[in-house]
Amino acid sequence: MRYMNSFMGTLLAAVLPLVTLQASALEAVPAVPSSNATQATFLDAAWAKGRVVAVGDHGMVLLSDDQGKSFHQASSVPLSTPLTGVSFVDSKQGWAVGHWGAILTSNDGGDSWQIQRLSSNEDRPLFAVHFFNAEQGVAVGLWSLVLTTDDGGKTWDEQKLKAPPGSSRADLNLMGLFVDARGSVYAAAERGQVLRSDDFGKSWSYLDTGYEGTLWSGAVLADGTLLVGGQRGTLLHGTADGQVWQRVPLESKSSITAIVVSGKQVVAVGLDGLMVRSGDGGGSFQEQKTHDGVSLTAALLSGNDYPVLFSRRGVVPVQIK
Repeated sequence: MRYMNSFMGTLLAAVLPLVTLQASALEAVPAVPSSNATQATFLDAAWAKGRVVAVGDHGMVLLSDDQGKSFHQASSVPLSTPLTGVSFVDSKQGWAVGHWGAILTSNDGGDSWQIQRLSSNEDRPLFAVHFFNAEQGVAVGLWSLVLTTDDGGKTWDEQKLKAPPGSSRADLNLMGLFVDARGSVYAAAERGQVLRSDDFGKSWSYLDTGYEGTLWSGAVLADGTLLVGGQRGTLLHGTADGQVWQRVPLESKSSITAIVVSGKQVVAVGLDGLMVRSGDGGGSFQEQKTHDGVSLTAALLSGNDYPVLFSRRGVVPVQIK
């Protein structure tokens, strides 16, 4: 298989494949216990109520029950391929997605996982997943791949997207998912596009931000407006309907890999240790960087509104104030 190097989505140092069919089926090899698990590249993280669940390269899953101060590795993960997205609906039930179109599920807070879907003959990766409740979920990935479920992942249906304006086919890479208070789900995508679905991922409309590069992540702010981030320090603030967008001025040209929101607290992280914070719901932002400049790949906000950070070198041990 040939690959092109890219940080697509959330620092895909776990490269984005130029998909080719394989002559033999993929063998599902479980992730192995590692004394260096906290130093792997982690690409996404989610709250399972009070527990942090982070997923990343080599099928690594880390768990923390003390707001990210310490971590331990999940006991059983059936795949050692990169995991790129994770979503939990409560303290027990969650899903993770990754390369080979893999979808895994856990019913014990991320300690053990089972395979729900695996496309063994074609590596068409999934980059993000979101579950609205224990039954309805959506996963997105390479070349406008959209999968939905209405039965907790027992079955997954591929949804055919219409082509974006000005294109003859739907072939955008869909990089990240985020939702608003009404249950609408948004997908950050290539060519400055944000997709929106109001029916749990069954159908989608396009919101053109006016930006031409790749958008990797997004979030809905406390006032219902949208914030999306992407290549070369691009941070865009949009109206709730996605019709008007303004660039948030940043000095840094480091790409934004993840955005998280908790009330008025907003944190965007990116390459080269970039972190952009707002304490007033996105009205104003302040830039700073980690001391070592390591590229940040995922973030969560704790109950005290301090960030739990992940990077291409693993868990970031010291929080930035």
